[in-house]
Amino acid sequence: MHDRIEDQVEELLRCRAPQDPFASRSRSHAVTEAMDGRPDAYGRWAWYPWSGRLVHVLPREEFRLVRTDRNRGKITRAQQQALLRRRVGVIGLSVGSSAALACAMEGVGGAFRLADFDRLGLSNLNRLRAGVHELGVEKSVLCARRMYELDPYLDIEIFRGGVTEETIEDFFAAPAPGGGLDLLVEECDTPWVKVAAREHARHRQIPVLMDTNDRGLLDIERFDLEPGRPLFHGRAGRVSADEVRALGREESIRFLLTVVDETRLSPAMADALTRVGRSLSSWPQLASGVMLGAALIADTARRILLGEPLASGRHTVDLHALVPAAETGAHPMGAEE
Repeated sequence: MHDRIEDQVEELLRCRAPQDPFASRSRSHAVTEAMDGRPDAYGRWAWYPWSGRLVHVLPREEFRLVRTDRNRGKITRAQQQALLRRRVGVIGLSVGSSAALACAMEGVGGAFRLADFDRLGLSNLNRLRAGVHELGVEKSVLCARRMYELDPYLDIEIFRGGVTEETIEDFFAAPAPGGGLDLLVEECDTPWVKVAAREHARHRQIPVLMDTNDRGLLDIERFDLEPGRPLFHGRAGRVSADEVRALGREESIRFLLTVVDETRLSPAMADALTRVGRSLSSWPQLASGVMLGAALIADTARRILLGEPLASGRHTVDLHALVPAAETGAHPMGAEE
């Protein structure tokens, strides 16, 4: 049992009145009065069955006011309240897990739908925030747990089998008492899901964001503003989900390369893709790239959901270009031949 409710109430008072949080009273008197003298009955108790923790937290509105207070100056309280009324969908929870966590941490969305059929493997720990004691746990469950630990008041639905023909309608739909998606983050590598998700998003006029985790490549597709916009900025032609349903491994890789524009890949990624299935088990991904992508997604999602005039397009935040290496003639340490 973890009970630090008095500390949280003190923070609440400081957030509400930074200049004189205790109204010229002692700290203990002000805190006790704020809880009506009944600390055990004040607020809520959050139970986390996966860790066996029972945590005493502020009531929902007060909890969120304090938890997002340090956003102020960049995000107003009115904007934060508006963001918490939005629902964000995330498909693919390796790269997408970091994006979902960044959004939850920043308060970009108060409701989420998470979809992934996969379970945590040891090789995922190079980029996915989890521990060795969680190997084998479903990625959708892991992501939801991390988000609930940030904010127990979140509304999270998980699609443990990922997005399929049977579940995609429910993933996008607006059943009572919930609502439909306001924004989609798509981070999977299955061609059918990538195309079908965009078809549904375009039909419902939902914006789509995608980070490809190489050279900080961010895709913005504003189907909410351009309901007739071609998928993937037209790079794949007039492709449909039915057309990519039966693609084999090589054809799928070729399709994905067309979508991301292989001419814009980093030299390391371009070389690695020629060795996948031979000397590499899969394409490489680094934690730094995943975290950069999460920052790009969260920042862009916030701006879109707040109504900023952000256009569709493809953008690159290439750290190798922004922070270039000096021309010394030296080879990188441990470089492979």
